[in-house]
Amino acid sequence: MSAKIRLYVEHPLGAGQSVPLDRDQAHYLFGVMRQAVGGQVSLFNGRDGEWRAEIAEAGKRNGLLVCQEQSRPLMLPPDLWLLFAPIKKARTDFIVEKAAEMGAARILPVQTDFTNSDRIRQDRLQAHAVEAAEQCGGTYVPEVAELQKLSRVLDQWPQERQLMFCDEAEVGTALTLAAADHAKAPWAIVIGPEGGFSEAERKRLHGLPQSHVVSLGPRILRADTAAVAALTIWQQAYGDWG
Repeated sequence: MSAKIRLYVEHPLGAGQSVPLDRDQAHYLFGVMRQAVGGQVSLFNGRDGEWRAEIAEAGKRNGLLVCQEQSRPLMLPPDLWLLFAPIKKARTDFIVEKAAEMGAARILPVQTDFTNSDRIRQDRLQAHAVEAAEQCGGTYVPEVAELQKLSRVLDQWPQERQLMFCDEAEVGTALTLAAADHAKAPWAIVIGPEGGFSEAERKRLHGLPQSHVVSLGPRILRADTAAVAALTIWQQAYGDWG
C-alpha cells in the first residue's frame, strides 16, 4: 500500500536503501507536512518504480529515509512527445503539468514564427513536471527540453516518429486520426502558438511524410486547451488509457 505523501528523488531505490533528503525536501516533509521519525513516504525516481520508505532521521535542513518495499513497479508512458510554443507563464506551466499527468514521455517547447515568448526557464518547467508526477501517482517524470526553433526540430525529425499536426486552419472539418498501422510507432503532437502557424510552417508540416493532420473540433481552441484536447484524442486512439 502506498503512503499518502509522494516524493520524487534522484537517488537509487531498493530494499534497505537509504535515501538522503535535501533542504527543500526536508522542509516540505517535516515543516509543511509535519512528518516525524517513523512516518511513511512513497518515493519514486523514474527508474526503480515506487517504494514505501520510513523516515529514519528528521531535521530542519536534512533527513534520511529507508526504503522498505516496492509498492508499484515502474510504469513508463507511451513514447509520445508534445511540441508546443510557449505562451504566458501560467498557461505554459499548465501545459507542462497536464502533459505530465496525461502521459507524455517528453515535452519540447518550440519557437515558431509567431511565438510570443523567446525564452523559458527549463529548470522551473521541469520542477512543474516533477510536481505533476508526484500528485498524479506517476512513477515516471517526462523530460522538459530546452527551447528550440521548430524548424531545427523538424530538420532532425526521426524517420520513424509519426506526427499529429493540430492545424487550426482545419477547424470545422472532420477530426481524423486514422493510420492504425502506426499504432505501435513512436509519436509526437505539435500545437501552434497563440497566433497560429505561419503559412511556411503549415506547408512544411503538411509536407512531412510522417505528418497526420487533424482538426480539434468546430472551434479554435486556446493553446493550453488545445494541448489537453490533442493529448486526449491521441490517448484514446493509441495510448495507455484502455
